[in-house]
Amino acid sequence: MPASPLLHPAAPAAGFDEPFAMLAACHERVERSLRLLERLAAHLARQGCDAQAADAARDLMRYFDLAAPAHHEDEERHVLPVLRANGDEAFAAQIEQEHREMKRRWTALRRDLAEVAAGRWTTATAADYARWQRFAELYRAHAAAEDAHAFPVVEATLDAAHQHEMGLEMARRRGQKR
Repeated sequence: MPASPLLHPAAPAAGFDEPFAMLAACHERVERSLRLLERLAAHLARQGCDAQAADAARDLMRYFDLAAPAHHEDEERHVLPVLRANGDEAFAAQIEQEHREMKRRWTALRRDLAEVAAGRWTTATAADYARWQRFAELYRAHAAAEDAHAFPVVEATLDAAHQHEMGLEMARRRGQKR
């Protein structure tokens, strides 16, 4: 059976041995998921709520229910404290506030995706899809700011031993051994 054109291929892998590569890989997976969300919106408008749409919605829910919160926790445990220690409280507070806002927006978006996954999504309004797009825009801007500023600053600040401990903690929290 051919793969659904909505679903995306496997994302690049990064290990906990390199926690900043892992954080960057998470951002790549976020971007891939956001593109899937946009493809899903277009698919629903063209094809309606079919099996491919339901599969895509379930894929998005898995990612944003599990991986995204774990990634935010990684940042809140390991990135934000270092930014604050380096005197960048405002940027750390911005990241934290954006995490809360993304979680709030995800709650509403997830309700829509649950309807799609259950095959109950009917006619959507332009406002529904605009809300999905605003979620994607916020996530993209957030990841870009972290990639450009937060991760390089923190990675340069932490020595190899601290980065190793960071990776161990990230793996443990996900139930993985290293």
